[in-house]
Amino acid sequence: MTDENKLNWLQEFFRKRRENKKKKMDKLKSKGIVYKIFRSIGKTILYFFIFTILWVVVYKFVDPPFTSLMIIRYFEDDSEEKSIEKDWVNIDDISPDFLLACVAAEDQLFFDHFGFDIKAIEKALKYNERRQGEKIKGASTISQQCAKNVFLWPDRTWVRKGLEVYFTLLIELIWGKERILEVYANVIELGKNIYGVEAASQIYFNKSAVKLTRYQSASLGATIKNPLKRNPKTGVGGRQSWVLGQMGNLGNLVEENLGIEKK
Repeated sequence: MTDENKLNWLQEFFRKRRENKKKKMDKLKSKGIVYKIFRSIGKTILYFFIFTILWVVVYKFVDPPFTSLMIIRYFEDDSEEKSIEKDWVNIDDISPDFLLACVAAEDQLFFDHFGFDIKAIEKALKYNERRQGEKIKGASTISQQCAKNVFLWPDRTWVRKGLEVYFTLLIELIWGKERILEVYANVIELGKNIYGVEAASQIYFNKSAVKLTRYQSASLGATIKNPLKRNPKTGVGGRQSWVLGQMGNLGNLVEENLGIEKK
């Protein structure tokens, strides 16, 4: 091999060596970028779980000061005198009849499920399949409604629905049935700018929530489905009679499960 050939061989050898080294470095860099991406995603997921779990734990002991729906409704209101009428009361200061009316109207298996009424969901899916294009029928339990009202926003996207499932499981696990029903009764929309049973009771019937009669409780329970169009004081049609009938069928369900007695 001549000197010139040797030189060419050495040059080719070192060129290939440099190329191989560069390829290895590029692979390491790409792996590093992928690792950083997955690490960032992992951290975000971890922080999300930590924050949301702590949020739910705090609200087990601290009453939610407001909900996203309250804020949305406030800014949607074009009237000059905007307001948010709400007044928190403990579950012992709420008539058991009203709590029963909520269960009768919205979720009769509330004390039997872990946040979701599977049979009701299946029925709603079949109903919506048959009546595509018409008004969608929901199957949200009190736990789901409570999770949506307190932690989320009114929407029908899959993202919001997915988060609703997550928060529903959390409050079932961390709060328990009594706290869920207490929070629900205090944040539920019961009229224009009216939230919670105490504010509704004072505005519609001039009395505290603990003194609500069975008839008045059924009227408020009948309002939950459409609070902006139904008025429990002027009448809610046949819905009220239906709720009363269901309350009779459920008997002392609330008192038996929560140990709450009428005052």
